[in-house]
Amino acid sequence: MSLRPFHLAFPVHDLAEARAFYGGLLGCPEGRSSAQWIDFDFFGHQIVAHLAPAKNEGDAAVNHVDGHGVPVPHFGVVLTLDAFDTLAERLKAADVRFEIEPYTRFKGEPGEQSTMFFRDPSGNAIEMKSFASLDGLFAT
Repeated sequence: MSLRPFHLAFPVHDLAEARAFYGGLLGCPEGRSSAQWIDFDFFGHQIVAHLAPAKNEGDAAVNHVDGHGVPVPHFGVVLTLDAFDTLAERLKAADVRFEIEPYTRFKGEPGEQSTMFFRDPSGNAIEMKSFASLDGLFAT
């Protein structure tokens, strides 16, 4: 299967903070932008931070997975294990507060994966993960 890049538009309350977080901290190259939005190359996918300064009301829900409260909604990408570990160390060095610290879930089971959850400056929840085997991406 050949995957095509996804597109995701999401609200932020400050474009300068979004630029510093996604472009600076996460290392996502910036594409087109305007006074109202910024395109980023999010590990090969297109995400667009749209200025929406209204108060963020928080998550719609929290689902419990493997003993952790997973914020809903959230988005992210599947990285290689090396890229996952490198990003986790960069986030720790920047004192990013994790919703769920980096760890391995479903250890020894189909779908074994490393995962971490954190938020951008506007409160959007992000999950980054890496699978022991990419064959486990849709394991049941």
